Amino acid sequence: MRFLHTADWQLGMTRHFLNGEAQPRYSAARRAAVAALGPLATEVDAEFVVVAGDVFEHNQLAPRDVSQSLEAMRAVNVPVYLLPGNHDPLDASSVYTSALFAAERPDNVVVLDRPGIHEVRPGLQLVAAPWYSKAPTTDLVAEVLEALPADGTTRILVGHGAVDILVPDKDRPSLIGFAALESAVARGAVHYVALGDKHSRLSVGATGRVWYSGSPEVTNYDDIEPDPGQVLVVDIDESDPQRPVAVDARRIGNWRFVSLRRPVDNSRDIADLDINLDLMPDKERTVIRLGLTGTLTVTDKATLDGCLDRYARLFAALVPWDRQTDIAVMPADGEFDDLGIGGFAVAAVDELVAAARSTGEEAEDARGALALLRRLAEGGAA
Repeated sequence: MRFLHTADWQLGMTRHFLNGEAQPRYSAARRAAVAALGPLATEVDAEFVVVAGDVFEHNQLAPRDVSQSLEAMRAVNVPVYLLPGNHDPLDASSVYTSALFAAERPDNVVVLDRPGIHEVRPGLQLVAAPWYSKAPTTDLVAEVLEALPADGTTRILVGHGAVDILVPDKDRPSLIGFAALESAVARGAVHYVALGDKHSRLSVGATGRVWYSGSPEVTNYDDIEPDPGQVLVVDIDESDPQRPVAVDARRIGNWRFVSLRRPVDNSRDIADLDINLDLMPDKERTVIRLGLTGTLTVTDKATLDGCLDRYARLFAALVPWDRQTDIAVMPADGEFDDLGIGGFAVAAVDELVAAARSTGEEAEDARGALALLRRLAEGGAA
């Protein structure tokens, strides 16, 4: 038996740092990742798809987002089982109980809207732990595992949330207890645990039966989310009493959120940064978070600003990584001797240079003024 495990679609997600038309393209890419499950299911002969929580970004989506999301699910040619998670819980405002969702839900979409066993077919069950609020006061997974029999039925647990062994804060009541998962697997009551919440693919424990699939399209930078954009193809051998499991990851995401750190202390460093950014493929689907450190002359800082301005127009977003950025700007001796000016202008430039070499707010203003002057002198855009 083979199925697809995915999670954290978060359809309707927005990212405030995306440039202009990049946000609609990113939203379309998230829906396209859902639609891509159909061809993948056909290719691997998957019986169904399980979505382990956070199908939608939240419960207050615009009607257009709901309709487009359901249309993407319609394109998947096998049953799709949706688990409500912390972003889209089954509360009073749930998208799953809205009139629009009920009217437009495709026949192949099934909401796992009650805790416990859901029959897929004889001998195969899903065990669901849906969220009913954003802040559960108990371990929802442990509750559905309690007293679950090991009776030869193949079972897949579908849960959402953080496993306690993966987080430092052990006091959250909603944490999934790993001991309960291991016990259920060890006694044969559950044969695979499909989890959502982490947006990066991750195997939990040593059994190879407990997995986070991650989000099928990237949601965060690669230093935070190292392995996104994946869907898991899960095989369970129902002919073997031990129900051995094999998991294969397939990449379907197309976007990248990249964190870069670079030293910039001279014009050669800036040229190297320019080359590295230029060589990056798929700029329209790439977000760069850039951390720069170093000391530059005013002329080199103006060159750097011009470089970053260009790539900010080419990438989906190029944003400063504030915590990793520390650039000092200091005018070099003779740096403004070639401006071809005289009289009072020379004296004004000398005053700006002196102020720029000091500290405080006036120094920052002076450096900015000198950078603008350099760019204008070189024919650059203001």
